[in-house]
Amino acid sequence: MLRLTDIKLPLDHQADAIEQVILSKLAITKDELIDFNVFKRGYDARKKKNIILMYTLDVETTVDEKLLEHFSKDPHVKLAPNMEYNFVASAPEHIKQRPVVIGMGPCGLFVGLVLAQMGFKPIILERGKEVRERTKDTFGFWRKKILNTESNVQFGEGGAGTFSDGKLYSQVKDPKHYSRKVLNEFVEAGAPEEILFVSKPHIGTFKLVTMVEKMRAKIFELGGEVRFEERVDQIHFENDDSISFDEEALIDFSAKQVTGLTLASGEHIETQHIALAIGHSARDTFKMLHDEGVYIKAKPFSVGFRIEHEQSVIDEARFGKNAGNEILGAADYKLVHHCSNGRSVYSFCMCPGGTVVAAASEEGRLVTNGMSQYSRHERNANSAIVVGIEPKDFTQGKFAAQNDSVLAGIEFQRQLEEQAFNMGGATYDAPVQLVGDFLAGRKSGEHGSVTPSYKPGVTYCDLSEALPDYAVTAIREALPAFEKKIKGFSMDEATLTAVETRTSSPIQITRDRQTFESLNAKGLYPAGEGAGYAGGILSAGIDGIKIAEAIALSIVGKN
Repeated sequence: MLRLTDIKLPLDHQADAIEQVILSKLAITKDELIDFNVFKRGYDARKKKNIILMYTLDVETTVDEKLLEHFSKDPHVKLAPNMEYNFVASAPEHIKQRPVVIGMGPCGLFVGLVLAQMGFKPIILERGKEVRERTKDTFGFWRKKILNTESNVQFGEGGAGTFSDGKLYSQVKDPKHYSRKVLNEFVEAGAPEEILFVSKPHIGTFKLVTMVEKMRAKIFELGGEVRFEERVDQIHFENDDSISFDEEALIDFSAKQVTGLTLASGEHIETQHIALAIGHSARDTFKMLHDEGVYIKAKPFSVGFRIEHEQSVIDEARFGKNAGNEILGAADYKLVHHCSNGRSVYSFCMCPGGTVVAAASEEGRLVTNGMSQYSRHERNANSAIVVGIEPKDFTQGKFAAQNDSVLAGIEFQRQLEEQAFNMGGATYDAPVQLVGDFLAGRKSGEHGSVTPSYKPGVTYCDLSEALPDYAVTAIREALPAFEKKIKGFSMDEATLTAVETRTSSPIQITRDRQTFESLNAKGLYPAGEGAGYAGGILSAGIDGIKIAEAIALSIVGKN
């Protein structure tokens, strides 16, 4: 089978246009064409009056070998790669100790699923509730301001990605085509088949809930076990429960072996293989690991606001007269600006036709996130507008952490979240400000054409008090710059909601590049967003497959 890339057709092309362009490109007859399918479809909207659809096609002909030879120098006609997933191992008949997966977000879900498919019967421990009960708790928080610190947007089956846009695209390198395995599993669990070929696939929250349930059922059927409301409070190592690490002495270093874990209930589970897929908000678990000596280092992340516009404004700016086209759907954007103060400001987690949601996981602290349903039919578009920060920033300025450990980024996040909570009235209402007022440095009094979507409610404030001064300065410079790319972006009545702090994990639990184990804890496999190795549903799922393979190979003695 051949793969044809960079096939361009008009947005309104006829149904038979793809077949015609294949015949023309390859100079073959209709009888020589056996079949074709669309592998990927995207669009080029740089010229909104003439939007072009971009196709990647898999084509089967009676003369494949001849065509490969003829087009040997054409980079757009190649042999289609084999993207079928092959398991790296199968479980022995008797396993002395079952592998344990901590966390059931996208990463933990795929660690558990792939291990189960290979016959290793994993035990998955999730501190939150199963996804439907978790959904009730989360919606209850949005409606009644009652926060369950163990069952919310951050914690529970499906992870933080469940209450999001369900975006399924990533920029990670994927030479083994693990992303195809992730997408195929999602389709089998009920996701729309279009996620296999559209360039920016998404699922939406309600569809994700049902899919996660079906994938959990599959793990059970294969002999795996999923246990909810089970928080891990301690991990044990050989000889004693303390380990140490000197990064400069790696050559002479020998990692200690994991021997098991203890749950908050007091129950002890023995195992030599633990996948640590805890997500980016498991701050108490980060501290536990640090206290036990597991090697952790601070890493950069970003903080900022959620910005909202009417979706129609974004559609018009991106698509012009083609706004509303069914193939194009609700328009998105991706923006970045390098500021004069040395900071970078960029858009993150853009949710077309969605809402800004309350994503707190700790009492007295306020966090925002973005969410869309599959339809993307809500009135507003939203995204995070965030400023990149470095570990050196964590202990400086008015939100400075008081400790200088590798966990200082967590304290920095908490300072911002507490400030936002208090600015909103200490009721989980979020502080908001109109863009025009933010740029002018004056407090807002009420909304204009853009009604804030955040629930439970909002309080109008001066958001210059919600972030460090350098971040406020950077965002004030970036918004007018973004206006030059998307007309209406810095319009006076666009709305900013504070505060966005959970863009990525503030730490990295560093792992070996070959075995995927912690540098100083053999049998402990840091995974996904919380460990600093993923950023979104798809990349987390890919990382989960890698970890499952590493654990399987270790158990059978091949790694």
